[in-house]
Amino acid sequence: MKLKELHALMQDIEPFAQPKVQLEQYPTGADIASRMLYTIEAMYNDIEGNVVVDLGTGTGMLAIGAALLGSPCVLGLDVDPDALDVAQDNCEQFEDPLPIDFLLCDVSQVQQQRRLQADTVIMNPPFGTKLKGADMAFLRAACSLRPKQVYSLNKSSTRSHIQKVALKELGCSSAEVLAELRYNLPATMRFHKQASVDIEVDLWRFELPAAAAAAAAAAA
Repeated sequence: MKLKELHALMQDIEPFAQPKVQLEQYPTGADIASRMLYTIEAMYNDIEGNVVVDLGTGTGMLAIGAALLGSPCVLGLDVDPDALDVAQDNCEQFEDPLPIDFLLCDVSQVQQQRRLQADTVIMNPPFGTKLKGADMAFLRAACSLRPKQVYSLNKSSTRSHIQKVALKELGCSSAEVLAELRYNLPATMRFHKQASVDIEVDLWRFELPAAAAAAAAAAA
């Protein structure tokens, strides 16, 4: 699937009806979401044929995109039941059923979900402006699932800290910024004074040790 086609399929996905400030529910637009997912699949083939978990799925933008790109099984997790209702409605707008399930789950409880497995984790986590450390809590939860790889959008200003935590604390075998993007943040909250703000974000790829060992074995 070409990027243009993916974007067209994703552009009608509905955003949050009433975004919640404390959860930093800012919409992941079809433009940045489609570019993120297309890059992941084009560079690494980590979506098609892979079990994908979308942490903090919100209204299902990334989960739906992953299903459209060929994941046979996608699970979207979120702590907000209202967001999951919108996500389910978004899935139902497609004629063919999408292989997506949703689970009401706080990111702090992910490690307790013993049966939860993933090849690839994708996420656009909170930046941590309202709840300090929320971005890193998502990364820790993602790595606790022991997937082969994790992809995440994070503020570029946190780059050095994220890399340090990923490599030294979480034991990732690699932590690489694949692309520098601009996240167009529309005015969705009462305190927003500008119509929109561009935020510099990094598209990260974190590789877990088991995946690195498998790749080395395949190359030998």
